[in-house]
Amino acid sequence: MRHIIQLTLVMTVLAGCAATKQPESSVPPFIKPPSPVVRTEPPPTPQASNAGGFYLDDGPGDNPPRNLDQIPDAVPRAEKLHPYANRPYAAMGQQFVPLTDARNYRARGVASWYGRRYHGKPTATGEVYDMYQMTAAHPTLPIPSYARVTNLQNNRSVTVRVNDRGPFKHDRIIDLSYVAAHKLGYANEGSAEVEVAAIPSESATPSESGKVNLQLGAFTARASAETFRNKIRNELRMPGDALQISFSNGLYRVLRGPFDSVNSARDAATQIESKTKLIPVIVRD
Repeated sequence: MRHIIQLTLVMTVLAGCAATKQPESSVPPFIKPPSPVVRTEPPPTPQASNAGGFYLDDGPGDNPPRNLDQIPDAVPRAEKLHPYANRPYAAMGQQFVPLTDARNYRARGVASWYGRRYHGKPTATGEVYDMYQMTAAHPTLPIPSYARVTNLQNNRSVTVRVNDRGPFKHDRIIDLSYVAAHKLGYANEGSAEVEVAAIPSESATPSESGKVNLQLGAFTARASAETFRNKIRNELRMPGDALQISFSNGLYRVLRGPFDSVNSARDAATQIESKTKLIPVIVRD
């Protein structure tokens, strides 16, 4: 009888609990805006191998395109900043505050690259990462933005579109896509000393009026601009006044022109690129 009474009490308590259960609210929960997508781990340590020292499990893939050297550089154009990818964020115990104005950004340091481990995964913009596109990850450059990266060991340069965050190791300043690292000549080594120079957004898309010029380089110091101008002038065997230096927005720009039309400027840009590997940017004054 005592067991029957106890069982009855337990069932009564359980029934009471069920009766007092609150109905689910019909009000949807508060939805926070998404935070920047950042890689939670850095690229793995380079490992020597018969493949030439590719990152562990991060090589170019099983069937890379045959024309890697012919994949075109990113073409700078004016783009709106991503609404979330430029917010302050934390990664690997560090705090990062993205730049809102990168016109004067120029830095030297170690560049690494990332490949198939992240191929097909979302970048900080939500775009799918493609290791065969000319893109890059940077801790603080605006997203999206464009940068010129030069391998200081062989003077090769490429233009990349920054659409991701990273790297987060203190000795790295930029992570390039596999193909960008390949074109700079350091994919097998895993890293290289580079110079990164932001391409100002106002230089990306020409306006509808004004003189058409080709911008071959932009520098914070006039001496650097003059050295670059003389080097390119000698390579192209141009007369002394063929390349001009123009100062605006804190940068000394080396210009070729003016040209009568955008088409004329593009023809000249193609010739310059074939002889110097530079990617001139069409600008208007």
